Amino acid sequence: MAEQQDEDLDLGEENSAGSKKKLIILIGGVVLLLAIGLGVGLMFLGGDEEAAEEEEALTEAPLPAIYHPLDPVFVVNLPPGGKARMLQVGVQVMARDPALIDFIKHNDPMLRHNLLSLFGSKKDSLLRDRKGKEKLQKEVFDTINTILEEQSGPGQIEAVFFTSFVMQ
Repeated sequence: MAEQQDEDLDLGEENSAGSKKKLIILIGGVVLLLAIGLGVGLMFLGGDEEAAEEEEALTEAPLPAIYHPLDPVFVVNLPPGGKARMLQVGVQVMARDPALIDFIKHNDPMLRHNLLSLFGSKKDSLLRDRKGKEKLQKEVFDTINTILEEQSGPGQIEAVFFTSFVMQ
């Protein structure tokens, strides 16, 4: 019986060595899976510098708006045949770049010439309702931005506002 106990002990030692190998292989597999998972997670969630730069650019606040009046107000004779004979319009432009405002100031005579021609070509019947005024506002916006583009200006205006609008 003593011999059988020795044999049982030997068998136990062999089983223990096999269990240790299995345990080491199992731990190695778990560590490998964790490393792969961590690598995939970092690849999808972090480490993308371009996406981080784009997100940062989106969250940056834009420059404050700069409103520039095109003074003095525009006064034009309207085409004959309507009830009103004269139009007086105060115009302001909005941009965010001070260099663009300086460019507009420098090119004021050209802008005023083109806007006077635009205002003077409109019939009073087209300017009586809100829709007509909004259409004229869009035309002024397009005219100014076209001139800025043709003259290689440092950008485009963002908006045009009529600060006064009188027909007589």
